[in-house]
Amino acid sequence: MRRAALLAAAGLTVTIVLAGCFDGTVRNPPGEGAGKQRGSGAQGGGKAGGTANGGKPGAGENKGGGGGGSDDGISFAAVGDTAMGITPTLPPEPTTYFDPIDAELKGDVVFGNLEGTLTDVSEDVKCGPDSDECFAFRAPPEYAEYLRAAGFTAMSLANNHSYDFGEAGQGETIAALHRAGIEPVGVPGRIAFIKVGGRKVALLGFAPYGYAPSLTDLDAARALIRSARKRADIVVVANHAGGEGADALHVTGETEIYLGEDRGNAEEFAQMAVEAGADLVLGSGPHVLRGMEIYRGRLIAYSLGNFSGFHNFGLEGVLSETVVLHATLAPDGAFRSGRLASVRMVEAGQPVPDPEGAGAALVAELSKEDFGRNGVEVSSGGDLRR
Repeated sequence: MRRAALLAAAGLTVTIVLAGCFDGTVRNPPGEGAGKQRGSGAQGGGKAGGTANGGKPGAGENKGGGGGGSDDGISFAAVGDTAMGITPTLPPEPTTYFDPIDAELKGDVVFGNLEGTLTDVSEDVKCGPDSDECFAFRAPPEYAEYLRAAGFTAMSLANNHSYDFGEAGQGETIAALHRAGIEPVGVPGRIAFIKVGGRKVALLGFAPYGYAPSLTDLDAARALIRSARKRADIVVVANHAGGEGADALHVTGETEIYLGEDRGNAEEFAQMAVEAGADLVLGSGPHVLRGMEIYRGRLIAYSLGNFSGFHNFGLEGVLSETVVLHATLAPDGAFRSGRLASVRMVEAGQPVPDPEGAGAALVAELSKEDFGRNGVEVSSGGDLRR
C-alpha cells in the first residue's frame, strides 16, 4: 500500500530492472581524513510544478515554471553528482550546506544530478547485508527543500543510486522533489518541462538501468528526444555514462564497461542526442570532470564530476575538483556563451569556490586532448570560447 500511494503521488508507473550494487562509488567514512585538498567560481532560479500526462507512451509531461529568460537567450547553471549525506550521517547544519557556493547556483534553469534518494525507506534493495563495498544513498525527504533553497530547479534521477531503496524509495524521492518545486528528470515515460518566460525547456535523463530511460538503446533514446523536440523550444539531455574514478577522465569514443556493467559509449550517445534535437548535453557518472566539445553548434559536457556529498564520495586528487557550468543558449538552442566556476569539495565533501581554478583548468586540458579543434577553450577566468 505504501508503494502504491507513493507512486500515485509521483504519477509514476515503471518496469524495473535492478542494477548491480558494486558501482565504484567511493566515500570517506565519518571521522576519516578527506585526503589532499586544493581547491571559483550567476542569474534567478525558476519554479517547478505539477504533472500532466501526454497521449502517447513516453510523452508524459512534468510541467514547471521557470525564470524570465530574455531576448539574450536562456541561462543554465549545471553541476554533477549532488548528495547531502547518507542517513544517519548528515550535515549538522543542512540549511547552510550550500551557502558557500549558492551565488553560483543561479540561472533560468539550475540543474544537478541527484546522486541518491530522498526517502525514509530503510530497507535497500541494492546491497547485501554483509557488503562493505556497496553504497546505498538516502537522505530525508525534507532535504529536497534545502536543494530548492540553494537554487536547484531540476534534478536528474537517471543514475545508479536513484533506485537504491527500490520502487518505494524512488517514488518518495519524486514526490519530495515535486513538493519542493524541483522538476524530477529521467523518470521513465516522462519528459520534464520548465517554462522560461514564453519559452518551453524540455529536460530528459538517460542511464543504463531499467528504472530510467535507456542510455544504451539508442533508437528508443532518439525517439524520446525527437518527441521532446516537437514539444519544446530548447531540449536538454542529461546522461549517466562511462567508467568511474580518477582513471576515467577521458572520453574514449568506445563502449565503457565498469565492474561488469555496460556504461554506454558517452560520445556516441551525446552526439546522437544532438543530432536528434538536443541543444545541451550534461554528463555525469565518472565522479570526475571530463572534457567539453561544441558539436553542431551545441555544447556537450561529458561529465561534470562530483559536486557535493557529506561523506558520500572520495576527495583525493581530481575527485574533489569540480565546476559549476554556466551556459547561455540562443533562442534557437545554439551555444552562445559560457563560464566555468571552479569549485572544490572540502572537509566532508562540502562545495566551496576554488580561487585556484583547478576545475576549469582540468576541463580545458581534457577538452583539448580529447576533442582537438572541437573542444571548448577555457580562459584563465573560466570563460568558454568556441
